[in-house]
Amino acid sequence: MEAVYFFGYLGALLVGIILGIMGSGGSIIAIPIFTYVFHISPMATTAYSLFVVGASASIGVVRNWRKGLVDLRVAVVFAIPAFLMVFAVRKYILPIIPEELFVINHLMVTKDLMVMVLLAFTMVLCSLSMLRKKNSQVVAHSQHSYNYPLIVLQGLLIGLFTGVLGIGGGFLIIPTLVLLIKLPMKKAVATSLFIVAIKSLIGFAGDLGNFEIDWAFLFTFTIVSVFGIFLGIYLSAFINGDKLKKLFGWMLLFIAVGVFYFELIY
Repeated sequence: MEAVYFFGYLGALLVGIILGIMGSGGSIIAIPIFTYVFHISPMATTAYSLFVVGASASIGVVRNWRKGLVDLRVAVVFAIPAFLMVFAVRKYILPIIPEELFVINHLMVTKDLMVMVLLAFTMVLCSLSMLRKKNSQVVAHSQHSYNYPLIVLQGLLIGLFTGVLGIGGGFLIIPTLVLLIKLPMKKAVATSLFIVAIKSLIGFAGDLGNFEIDWAFLFTFTIVSVFGIFLGIYLSAFINGDKLKKLFGWMLLFIAVGVFYFELIY
């Protein structure tokens, strides 16, 4: 059991390292660790994941803020609808969804199963986007007019999706900021981390009262992840970004296959 917990906390370190290097992806790793290593129920793991990622990402936010990389105007317009949606989903919508949803070929589809399978599908899509070769690059402009209704709509949709799964959603927010809002990549990563940090903590606040929280365990896991953030920031200066992206993509695909196996076959 101690060996299993050792690997669990090693996973916590990995969550922080990934956040420190890539600015996203931490929560999508944290949920399987909570579920399969520490044997916490999937719905509770989504709450734990929000806290860990929110607290850990806040460290990176301070660093990026000092460098002037956070686009506060975009962050506020995008984040407010995302905050409200995540809080509403965690506080009011998820608690009223029944534990048992429907039956498919003698398989009872529960709320926990739905969340984990949806997470696995998300991991597959995310991994494929990281592994495919891109022939063109998006050119971001420093001066342009923002489409505020589009930013609000994107905030609502991503808030809904990440609220259900209990993830930060940086891997969804960054492409949105670059492709639709035309932020430069460095600003997109920094602004995404700002949105993820606050959105995750507000989402966790919506869970208070819905689950019994093991605060001692949660703080320990978070502290290890925060240490991983600093380690990831340090390592980012020495690691090739493209190679790291492919490695992370393969890792996500491997974990997604494992989630499908444990949820649908095992």
